[in-house]
Amino acid sequence: MALKDIQIKTAKPKEKDYKLTDGGGLYLLVTSGGSKLWRFKYRFDGKEKLLAIGVYPDISLAEARGRRQEARNLVANGIDPSAERKAAKQRRADLKANSFETIAGEWHEHMVENKEWSNEHAATIMNRLTQDIFPWIGSKPITEVTAKEIKAILDRIRSRGVIETARRALTIMGQVYRYAMSVDRANYDISAGFRGYLPAISKTRKHMAAVTDPKELAPLLRAIDTYQGGHVAKCALKLLPLVFVRPGELRHMEWSEIDFDAAEWNIPGQKMKMKEPHLVPLSKQAIAILKEIQPLTGNSKYVFPSTRSFARCMSDNTINASFRRMGFDGDTITGHGFRATARTILDEVLHQRIDIIEHQLAHAVRDPNGRAYNRTSHLTERRRMMQQWADYLDKLKSGAKVMQLAKRSTL
Repeated sequence: MALKDIQIKTAKPKEKDYKLTDGGGLYLLVTSGGSKLWRFKYRFDGKEKLLAIGVYPDISLAEARGRRQEARNLVANGIDPSAERKAAKQRRADLKANSFETIAGEWHEHMVENKEWSNEHAATIMNRLTQDIFPWIGSKPITEVTAKEIKAILDRIRSRGVIETARRALTIMGQVYRYAMSVDRANYDISAGFRGYLPAISKTRKHMAAVTDPKELAPLLRAIDTYQGGHVAKCALKLLPLVFVRPGELRHMEWSEIDFDAAEWNIPGQKMKMKEPHLVPLSKQAIAILKEIQPLTGNSKYVFPSTRSFARCMSDNTINASFRRMGFDGDTITGHGFRATARTILDEVLHQRIDIIEHQLAHAVRDPNGRAYNRTSHLTERRRMMQQWADYLDKLKSGAKVMQLAKRSTL
């Protein structure tokens, strides 16, 4: 007689295991420990065999009957359900062993063990894999990854405005495929067909470490705002475009140099390249960033202290390493590059006076009589320019329409 749900629900354990039969080889085994296990008994090649179907209530009565029918269909077609299950399990194991992520992990481990990379480079490669590649094709067998999926990965990275990062991701995928081919787990490199897909980077851009086109600056600023690294580094990254000082000057910024009431940063001459004191008017946005980090580092000498000791300032590699973690390589942007960014856009887009810009950059600027301007020269104009610059960067981040420059400049 066929079972009913109420019989199964109310079945109680006894001193010994017992069966509740549903018919057609399906029964529920109620164990002395209280477990309820579905079993299917069948004959194959003249031998009685038993197939475990699942545990009640995870597998309902209706589901158990469906699986019984699937097993009976296999038997009717000359296939042993138990053998088929083992074969399916092996196929899944094989697929996992040959997934893109598994093979990429083996390749990465091979390169590290053979000391082909530095520790830093190995971390960069794994970061690119886990952020830009694994989420999309990591679980797929490497031989089943499609050209459409490769293209989607590259387009997704390009949409962030980092073509060189897309190029490097393509290189990594190609290296993983070549490793897979060397260990007989792939027959060809499907990524090879995309080697001419990404636009070339001009030689002029190659030698630049600055973004001077507003259309490329906008995604960089948005990437900084969503940076997932340490909070101190993130605040430094957010402040640097607003003040466009040299990275070393920013790293050595001290709380004693900040005048919140006057909205000024007074940099002593010994910290400046030209050995002259420099004054940086602080925009409302810059003040907000400093007040954001003050509760964290206000007891330190430095605004941006080292992660290891508040007695030292941030490492000279922190800013550029942060850009690399965001996917921007050294041929695209460096911390120093924001000086060229400001110099170009303030002149060509915001039409600020060149001498005001140069003075704010702490370059040697002379008055009409050949005398050097002092640190407070044109302070009113510079305050106005710095606030306009900060407001302009906010508009870029929000997606405001921008003008694309016809030329670029370096500093």
